[in-house]
Amino acid sequence: MTEIDNSITKEAGPADRRRKINWRTKLLFSSGAFQEATVVAAGVVTILFYNQIIGVSPGLCGTAFLIASIVDGITDPLVGVYSDRFRSRWGRRHPLMLASALPIAVTFYFLYQPIDGLSETGYFIWLTFFLVSMRISITFYNIPHDAFGAELTDDYTERTSIFGYNTVVVALSATMMVLIVYFVIFPSTPEYDNGLLNESRYFLLASLGAVTIFVSVLVCAFGTIDQIPYIHHVEIREKIDYRVFFREVLTLMQNSSYIAICLSMLTIYSALGILGVVSTYAYVYVYELSTEQMTLQGIMKLPGVFIALPLVALLAKWLDKKQIFMVTVFITGVFTATPHILKMLDWFPGNESYFLLFALFVPLLIGTIVTPVTSIILDSQLVDVTDLHEYQTGSRAEGVVFSVRSFAIKATSGFGGLFAGFGLTYIGFPDSAEVGSLSAETISGLLFMNGPLYLLLYLLASLFMALYALNKDRHSDILSELEKRRDDLRRSAHSSHQSEAIGSEGSGKM
Repeated sequence: MTEIDNSITKEAGPADRRRKINWRTKLLFSSGAFQEATVVAAGVVTILFYNQIIGVSPGLCGTAFLIASIVDGITDPLVGVYSDRFRSRWGRRHPLMLASALPIAVTFYFLYQPIDGLSETGYFIWLTFFLVSMRISITFYNIPHDAFGAELTDDYTERTSIFGYNTVVVALSATMMVLIVYFVIFPSTPEYDNGLLNESRYFLLASLGAVTIFVSVLVCAFGTIDQIPYIHHVEIREKIDYRVFFREVLTLMQNSSYIAICLSMLTIYSALGILGVVSTYAYVYVYELSTEQMTLQGIMKLPGVFIALPLVALLAKWLDKKQIFMVTVFITGVFTATPHILKMLDWFPGNESYFLLFALFVPLLIGTIVTPVTSIILDSQLVDVTDLHEYQTGSRAEGVVFSVRSFAIKATSGFGGLFAGFGLTYIGFPDSAEVGSLSAETISGLLFMNGPLYLLLYLLASLFMALYALNKDRHSDILSELEKRRDDLRRSAHSSHQSEAIGSEGSGKM
């Protein structure tokens, strides 16, 4: 049997494939961002929690993230091809999204609520097990979700808008979660100048985060069920043939545009992950900020969120996607790293200065004003590569193509945790550190990871994007050819059905 056994899914016609998507669908598609935002917001305190509160060395924490990233590298593309070939009356993507809701919530809860009395090795095993389990569960949501978004329309500009909405909602929800984490869950108290060191509050993080994740995934999945008829029709085999998968991966690995996106995306998200960990350490132990002052980090990102969609539309009038990416990445890298580089050079206000917060966060405001645009462009480029892959191979593979996005998002905490963990070990960051007691060498090491290392990774990502070869004209040619092929297939299928019907009538008269 090769057809989709599905009473809901149908193939959209040529006009539907270039359709516009209403704002309600875009928002419901984006509502799952609260899951991503919760995991990311909590991720910035994971190593701090296990290292400074539980007592696991940063090297062991980094090893846990290394193991999780290795597992991600295996499971993400496999789930991608499974999602592309999955068959049900509810389509290929939604059953997997729905099935992921409870596992993500449960594993998130236990990640931040380990049982008492374990040894350092026991807590390392606990961290590794629930980190890996949570990320596998997230894979079964992220990849089908992103692949579904890629299938909603073939319009070059509209698909940028779809993932633009998603990026904006991710950023807004991430900012909201950061505010909740710092103000509600971990407020400063007379006992704790920085509430992130208050162990008793991690129960609230675990329980509130688990509920948010569960509801977010369900709202997104149920809210977009009415869009299932517009996904691509694909021929589905009785069994998933992983030889086909490896052939598709090999074809993608020969595609310079896909390689450019993969390398750029993984580099950027890894840099963000490193910064997410070491900036928390720097704010607490170098700049000696309270949790309330640390919320400025999230607030500075808000203006970029609100102007992201009109800004990307404006830039698209003059620049192609590749150029927009390279410009925005350069701006983000330079301005975000500048305060920490100046601090290393002793050209920065002291912690007692009234000018400290201004000098620390205004460059961050400038740097992150274009960060959402970078994310929107990367997602839109991935959808364009999906069309190129169909043009080259004749098969749709959104799940396989977008598995790199899921892997990259998890690289925020995965590679970020890995490099940050081993980096903290390398600079000799002490267990149960006291604010104001760090050595000059340790402080310099923290600042290097926040400043020069972050900037170098962002410049490297921009260099990788030079390999990207698709542009608007080339994509338009590809899409025209694909529409012609699909129309020929529809006509061929229609003629075949008519021939079968005539043959059946003839047999009945005999």
